[in-house]
Amino acid sequence: MDNRTLGRSDIEVSPVGMGCWAIGGLWQWLDGPGGWGEVDDGESIRAIHAALDSGITFFDTAANYGAGHSEHILGKALAGKRDQAVIATKFGFNVDIAGKRISYHEKTADVIANLRAECEASLRRLGTDYIDLYQLHVWDYPLDSAAAVRDELEALVREGRIRAYGWSTDSVESARLFAEGEHCAAVQHDLNVVKDAPEMLALCQQVNLASVNRSPLARGALTGKYSKDTIFPENDVRRDPWSIETFFDPALDKLEALRDILTSGGRTLSQGALAWIWARSEKTVPIPGIRTVMQAQENAGAMRFGVLTADQMRQIDELLGRAVSVG
Repeated sequence: MDNRTLGRSDIEVSPVGMGCWAIGGLWQWLDGPGGWGEVDDGESIRAIHAALDSGITFFDTAANYGAGHSEHILGKALAGKRDQAVIATKFGFNVDIAGKRISYHEKTADVIANLRAECEASLRRLGTDYIDLYQLHVWDYPLDSAAAVRDELEALVREGRIRAYGWSTDSVESARLFAEGEHCAAVQHDLNVVKDAPEMLALCQQVNLASVNRSPLARGALTGKYSKDTIFPENDVRRDPWSIETFFDPALDKLEALRDILTSGGRTLSQGALAWIWARSEKTVPIPGIRTVMQAQENAGAMRFGVLTADQMRQIDELLGRAVSVG
């Protein structure tokens, strides 16, 4: 498959990226787990190298993930390889490094007040002097303050600290406001074969934003590795009732009906789920979570198969009882 461009920027990325949430290890989000359980840093680094070797060039992390640990591991893995990678990270929360705890800032204005310091901290952890895509991570940040954040990001572009910016949000209205900025290149939002986002994809097409897709495998539910009887450890965010209700239950309810289409042509379920996203819109760049060499190779392998056909896309819409999607 050909590379994809991040919106109106000149930044080219592989069609699939590596989501680096899971390699952050253990951390707390408010009063619950924020990570995906225990992690092996050595395997994380090997997974990043395997991703690069397999053609993945886009790596998405955040200051939140492991309270900076994911950024640190990514930077360590990319030492001497920075020119081979496009790095996206995120900001906007209060990151307690020592306590491994993430929370909202006390005041809305604190996000703007701390933006530059957070950017510099991420640059240090990543071991780089610029960030390719810098994203507001506060999905529900007030719209009446967001324009000021956008203006500060434009200043960081002018100074060469970042190349482009975006917002990690499922709010179309929020993405539209950020898109008014000259160097806004992307919106990161949920998208998978069971959880479509037609309004957001329409906006991306209209204003030329990249659609960076979190949860493309429904937090693992679309891999076929889990069932409704699966019980995740207490330190795994996927144990959270919201995660189960939003991703696992809907995906597992439909998975068997979709299996034959998603595994067509020799694909694995994961590869078929990525193929659906690519066929859904030319703006999409899915970022499945990767923390092992095997996962890196499997997800990268989806690029060999390419997109699902228009007929397969129609069949999926019919099976799911929704209107036919238009890319």
